[in-house]
Amino acid sequence: MAFRLTGGTKDYIVIGSDSGRIVILEYIPAKNILEKVHQETFGKSGCRRIVPGQYLAIDPKGRAVMIGAIEKQKLVYILNRDAEARLTISSPLEAHKSNTLVYHMVGVDVGFENPMFACLEIDYEEADSDPTGEAAQKTQQTLTFYELDLGLNHVVRKYSEPLEEHANFLITVPGGNDGPSGVLICSENYLTYKNLGDQHDIRCPIPRRRNDLDDPERGMIFVCSATHKTKSMFFFLAQTEQGDIFKITIETDEDMVTEIKLKYFDTVPVATSMCVLKTGFLFVACEFGNHYLYQIAHLGDEDDEPEFSSAMPLEEGDTFFFAPRPLRNLVLVDELDSLSPILACQVADLTGEDTPQVYLACGRGPRSSLRALRHGLEVAEMAVSELPGSPNAVWTVRRHKDESAFGHDYDSYIIVSFVNATLVLSIGETVEEVTDSGFLGTTPTLSCHALGSDALVQVYPDGIRHIRSDKRVNEWKAPGKKSIVKCAVNQRQVVIALTGGELVYFEMDPTGQLNEYTERKKLSSDVSCMALGSVATGEQRAWFLAVGLSDNTVRIISLDPADCLSPRSMQALPASPESLCIVDQPFESGAKSALHLNIGLSNGVLLRTTLDSVSGDLADTRTRYLGSRPVKLFKVRVQSTEAVLAVSSRTWLGYQYQNRFHLTPLSYECLEYAAGFSSEQCTEGIVAISSNTLRILALEKLGAVFNQNFVPLEYTPRKFLINGETNHIIILETDHNSYTEEMKKQRRVQMAQEMREAAAGGGPEEQQLANEMADAFLSDVLPENVFSSPKAGAGMWASQIRVVDMSTGQPNTLCKLPLEQNEAAVSLCLLRWAAHGEHGITHLVVGVAKDMILSPRSCTEGSLHVYKIYNTGKLELVHKTPIDEYPGALAAFNGRLVAGVGRMLRLYDIGRRKLLRKCENRHIPNLVADLKTTRQRIFVSDVQESIFCVKYKKRENQLIIFADDTNPRWITNTCILDYDTVAMSDKFGNVAIMRLPQSVSDDVDEDPTGNKALWDRGLLNGASQKGDMVANFHVGETVTSLQRATLIPGGSEALLYATLSGSLGVLLPFTSREDHDFFQHLEMHMRSENPPLCGRDHLSFRSYYYPVKNVIDGDLCEQFNSLEPAKQKAIAGDLERTPAEVSKKLEDIRTRYAF
Repeated sequence: MAFRLTGGTKDYIVIGSDSGRIVILEYIPAKNILEKVHQETFGKSGCRRIVPGQYLAIDPKGRAVMIGAIEKQKLVYILNRDAEARLTISSPLEAHKSNTLVYHMVGVDVGFENPMFACLEIDYEEADSDPTGEAAQKTQQTLTFYELDLGLNHVVRKYSEPLEEHANFLITVPGGNDGPSGVLICSENYLTYKNLGDQHDIRCPIPRRRNDLDDPERGMIFVCSATHKTKSMFFFLAQTEQGDIFKITIETDEDMVTEIKLKYFDTVPVATSMCVLKTGFLFVACEFGNHYLYQIAHLGDEDDEPEFSSAMPLEEGDTFFFAPRPLRNLVLVDELDSLSPILACQVADLTGEDTPQVYLACGRGPRSSLRALRHGLEVAEMAVSELPGSPNAVWTVRRHKDESAFGHDYDSYIIVSFVNATLVLSIGETVEEVTDSGFLGTTPTLSCHALGSDALVQVYPDGIRHIRSDKRVNEWKAPGKKSIVKCAVNQRQVVIALTGGELVYFEMDPTGQLNEYTERKKLSSDVSCMALGSVATGEQRAWFLAVGLSDNTVRIISLDPADCLSPRSMQALPASPESLCIVDQPFESGAKSALHLNIGLSNGVLLRTTLDSVSGDLADTRTRYLGSRPVKLFKVRVQSTEAVLAVSSRTWLGYQYQNRFHLTPLSYECLEYAAGFSSEQCTEGIVAISSNTLRILALEKLGAVFNQNFVPLEYTPRKFLINGETNHIIILETDHNSYTEEMKKQRRVQMAQEMREAAAGGGPEEQQLANEMADAFLSDVLPENVFSSPKAGAGMWASQIRVVDMSTGQPNTLCKLPLEQNEAAVSLCLLRWAAHGEHGITHLVVGVAKDMILSPRSCTEGSLHVYKIYNTGKLELVHKTPIDEYPGALAAFNGRLVAGVGRMLRLYDIGRRKLLRKCENRHIPNLVADLKTTRQRIFVSDVQESIFCVKYKKRENQLIIFADDTNPRWITNTCILDYDTVAMSDKFGNVAIMRLPQSVSDDVDEDPTGNKALWDRGLLNGASQKGDMVANFHVGETVTSLQRATLIPGGSEALLYATLSGSLGVLLPFTSREDHDFFQHLEMHMRSENPPLCGRDHLSFRSYYYPVKNVIDGDLCEQFNSLEPAKQKAIAGDLERTPAEVSKKLEDIRTRYAF
């Protein structure tokens, strides 16, 4: 939470976490970091019931903070400032009360009286000691006020009163000079205002939607709120669990509150928290899915929406009704992509673009989606126009350095060069061809640039053309039979290479004339590319020229008048250089900027080398494979600094953004040549040519690693598969507490009928009105992805199977197959039945549970549906097989189906009328949660007892458990790494790898006769053989998916995981001992030099449930680049390296496996 000391000008952030410490952070804008101001330890680490950290409440004047646990403990810290105006924090004051559970806690606004905190509590002492359970029914929640007496320096429990309804959160009402103080209590169906003293309670029912399909008996609660306060007024926005926002205002009469008014404001997706910004925006942090930023266009005072008030007379138990509608007061301005929650994930290249895409099933209910993530920046196409022929190059130049009203230098011309001509286009409102620009149009162009403040230069094979601002033209002709092969130009210098490797250098003198330097330089072999850096502000010239030669070297040549054209340094290359580009960019570590020489090679590799700005030495080369074509480099501007566009079989952009260097591909078709582009409509764009078209592109979401396109879904996606033959994706969507489309239609018709019947006894006008209302109700269906779907009640399920084609540009749904009401599709697999021989077609098997109850888990019956799959994506039901339990997992196993039916493992084969049970194993303890098969082995995951390794014995037709794990684990997903090794993830955020030792044999006999002695049976109540834990790591978020995948073309395999909170991560295998030692030492130094902000110990966090083993935290190591230079130097010194070498090592291991 944020707080500000009285009279202060900046906020601090106070954090309650599982570290057992209270931490106060301050934001340092200059460094763009959060700095720890205070860290006070008060308890043990970990999520515990009685250690504070769960709740935080701030005194609105910033004088004290209360931090509370779910049970018993509350601590109050007093905040103040010392003589140097630094923040100070007192030792904690206790406000404990045993046998008490806390639901919510806020600071009450009392102006400058003693700070006061309000808590929602419940005392369970009686309920605990009463075995009949009656006391538990009677126990009421209480609202308790705690006062911090600043004079006596302790906390008193000032006042406590029981509440009628069960409340879920509190809202502070502004006090002091701004308002009446007190709190609003949000409880089931009611909103109540309470304050100390002689104020009586004011309550108002929470309005409901008119004609809602929800169960009318269901309670309605507010889930989050935001307060907006100005000098003259204040209001609250509170959101119900259906997403409707109400504007709440309070009427007062001389400090006494007389009524609460509610008015329907708008409906947005359900949020966990909302924030009204001073600038008139509302940020909605959604519970699931993308987050939104809205502009508050109207405060909803003038509209015809009815206002509800606590003063309106209502029967007890009645409420007000309103009609939800599309946005009226809010305008959507921006959205922040969030993948949370990821329920399933697959990596595949369905579109055939050589870099695989990551497909994710995300979201919940009607707001869920299937997303395809591509590695690359999103590109917006501003314009595309055809050209008369195939161009081979394009540039942009600006005519005048206008000191215009905006001070922007926009480009004036786009110059396009063809094989035998040059086309000049002027940039204005539109782009059109001009002939009076002074450029020579009858020849191809090698390069052009603005020279000085108002002149232009064009270099073509026979010479150089210098066009002055008054259209005068100076020409320099190439001597004799020679022609210009390559050139490099910047604002003040021109360097050309003639045939035979001769360099000629020109520099602009103060009068604006181009002067040739007297000597020319002969090089040992042909020039294949050249580059000049830009002239820095306040300098006369760029000091170095980079020349790439056909003997696979790059040379740096000095342009200093003292030793002009003398060589300074050279670097040998692995292949011939295709193009060069010198840009001024900061280092990775965010240190001061430096010149970087980018070298594009003919084999598709980009080298980035630091060029020393004094000596011209080349050092610290980074390599990156970009694609299969030779790399051409172009200078563009991003975020008003220089960036490099590298064009190969994909186009890449190397740019600096938020103190980090990014090298990211553009998600766009192949380009051939490009240049920076700046106009009023698009200040930082790119103009490029692709075959015979000219394109103007803009980059929008800088800093993003992925761009995504998605298919909206109707229910929560649970699992999905990719059918490798057709590249179609098959998704299971299942929602609890939900109606199927068919059922919704029936409910609507039934409710419309009831409306008509209710008016049947009245007059004709009343009947006509009722008919109109009923028809309107049937026709106006609000989109559920905004207005949420109706809640049907527990045990009601809606489900469907959907087939999607994502391989084309526009993803589309090929087939939707809804299941009956209360049937839940829970598992699926694809297989070819061995019984059908090799001509059998692929079948889809779906496990369905009927009338499922989640806790304790049960279903009236299960069934296995078998579908035939056609190439069009259509599914045809073959037959359904009833089973007696919940079908938790399915997998293909050598042309048969292995299924987890409740806690039984079964093998099925295909029959004419249903599936035929071949064999089963009943020794899995609880419930089969996941199945993976390889050759003759099946790795079976139990929902809470980790993994069992099962072997199928063909001769005896038995499934035999031959090994298991020693630890209980609540498995969510597994992934087979090789025949003996399996990776697994569990509910509590751990990833582990289990390997069966060499000594384990899967040739064990079950003992059918039972004559073995009891003590021979097994080990630790399980199988007689155990797997070894090779690695253990606590990710900290529930991992829902694990997959082995190659993420980049030519990269090595890595283990990709996806988590419930929407993050993707990769575990990389070390291939050398030396790398492992290096990173282990780096991690050790980072732990001590850069401990986590919230005060948690890094080692103990990564070992939350099991000690961390054989896994190095790459996220921590990568923070090395954001440390301050002095720390970097110290750590690198201990590792006997330079900071540049450490950051190169980090980049290398990252780009070898992933992005």
